[in-house]
Amino acid sequence: MTGGLKRAIVTGGSGGIGSAICRRLAADGFHVLVHANRQPLTAQEVVADIVAKGGSAQACVFDITDAPATTAALEKLLEDGPIQVVVNNAGIHDDAVFPGMQAAQWHRVIDVSLNGFFNVTQPLMLPMIRTRWGRIVNITSVAGLAGNRGQVNYAAAKGALHSAAKALSLEVASRGITVNAVAPGIIETAMSQGSFDAKAVAQMVPAKRVGRPDEVAGLVSYLVSEEAAYITGQVISINGGMI
Repeated sequence: MTGGLKRAIVTGGSGGIGSAICRRLAADGFHVLVHANRQPLTAQEVVADIVAKGGSAQACVFDITDAPATTAALEKLLEDGPIQVVVNNAGIHDDAVFPGMQAAQWHRVIDVSLNGFFNVTQPLMLPMIRTRWGRIVNITSVAGLAGNRGQVNYAAAKGALHSAAKALSLEVASRGITVNAVAPGIIETAMSQGSFDAKAVAQMVPAKRVGRPDEVAGLVSYLVSEEAAYITGQVISINGGMI
C-alpha cells in the first residue's frame, strides 16, 4: 500500500547514484519503486533502509533491454495506479577507442541507456498524462555534452537522451508534465572508482573534487518538485565547473 503517495520509479536504483536518488525521493514523500536487474539483493537493501527511516518503497526487478519483460513488469505495477515520476538512471559503459570498438560494445551501451529509456518510459506515459502531472528525468553524463575519448558509444547514448528529453518535453508540457536531463560529471561511485586519481580530478574539475551521489539526488529532488514546474526540456549538468 502506498497510502495515496505519488509513485516514482528509479531505474538502476541499486547503483550508487540510483540508490541516492531513491533515498532522497522517499524522504521527499514519494513511494519509490527501486528498480534493479543484476543486483536485486542490493535493491532490497535500499528498500529496507528507506522503510527503516519511515519511507515507502518496494523493489522491482526486470531487464530494461527486454521490451516484453519490461512491459509486463510495468503493467503489473500500474495495477496499483499511475507512476508519475520516472528517473531513467540505468546505464552502463563499455569503453574502447572507436576503431577498435566491437559491435557488441556499441549495441549493449545503446540498448541499456537509449532503448531502456523507451521501454520504461513509453508504457507509463498515457497513465501519467491522464493525471495531468508528471516528472521525467534522464540521468545522462557530461560525456553526452562534451564527448570523451574511448566513449563514443556512451556519449552517443547519453547525447540521444538529451535530445529525447527536449523533444518529449514539447509533447507533454501542456499536460503538466516536465521532462529534463541531469548530466553528472565525475561522481564518487563504484563505477567511477579507480578511473580518476586526485591529480587528474584537480586538473579536470575546477571545483577540485569529485561530486557526491547525494548532490545529484538533490538536483533530481528539485526537478521533480512542484517548485520546478516551469523547468522543462533542459539539460542541467552537475560537474564542478568542468564545462
